[in-house]
Amino acid sequence: MVAHRASAAGVAVPDTRLAAEATDLVRERTTDLIYHHSRRVFWFGSLRGRDRGLSWDPELLYIGAMFHDLGLNEPFRTSGRRFEVDSADEARRFLQGHGVPEDSIRRVWTAIALHTTPGIPEFMEPEVALVTAGVEYDVLGIGYDGIDEAARAEITALHPRPDFKREILRAFTEGIAPKPETTFGNVKADVLEHFVPGFQRGDFVDTIENSPWPE
Repeated sequence: MVAHRASAAGVAVPDTRLAAEATDLVRERTTDLIYHHSRRVFWFGSLRGRDRGLSWDPELLYIGAMFHDLGLNEPFRTSGRRFEVDSADEARRFLQGHGVPEDSIRRVWTAIALHTTPGIPEFMEPEVALVTAGVEYDVLGIGYDGIDEAARAEITALHPRPDFKREILRAFTEGIAPKPETTFGNVKADVLEHFVPGFQRGDFVDTIENSPWPE
C-alpha cells in the first residue's frame, strides 16, 4: 500500500477508494519514473484546467493521468497496438471492475488514447483535454510559464524529475521499439528515428502512391 493522500499547489489527489486502488496498481506495475510522471500529469493538468476556467471530474482526471503510460510496460510490447490504446484498455478494465458508468469510462479511455495526438483533445471534454495538457506540460514544457515557479517546485518536490528528459525518452523507446509499425503517423516515430538504428518511419505519401489501387 502506498501513500494516497497528497496535496500540492492547492490541488489534492481525490480521497476515494477508486483513486487509492488506482495508485496502488500503477505503483506496483510501473517504474518510479512512470509513477512520478503520472502523478505530476494529474497536478499539472489540474492547474492548466484551473487557468482555463474548466470544470472536470478530479477522479476521472486522476485515473486518466495514472494509467496513461501503463502500456509502455513489457507485457504490452508484443500487442501490436499503440501503447496509448493498451494503456486505455487497462484503464477501462480497471474502471469496469469497479462498476464505473460507461460514459465516465469512455472519457478516461479517450483521454488516454489521444494523449499523444495534439490538436484534438483540447476541443473535447475537460478530462480528455487535461490529461493531454498535463502530459504536454511535464514532457514538452508547453505552457511552462503558465504555472508559477512555487507551484512547480511544490509538485516536483513531491514527485521529483531526476534526469527526466533522458529517462522518459528511454522508456518510450523501450516500450515501442518492439512494435515500430504502431508509430505510423504519430509523434513516437520521432523517438525511434532518434534512438533505434535503421528505423525508417512510415511515409503517408508513399503509402498512398504504393497502395493497390490502380488509379
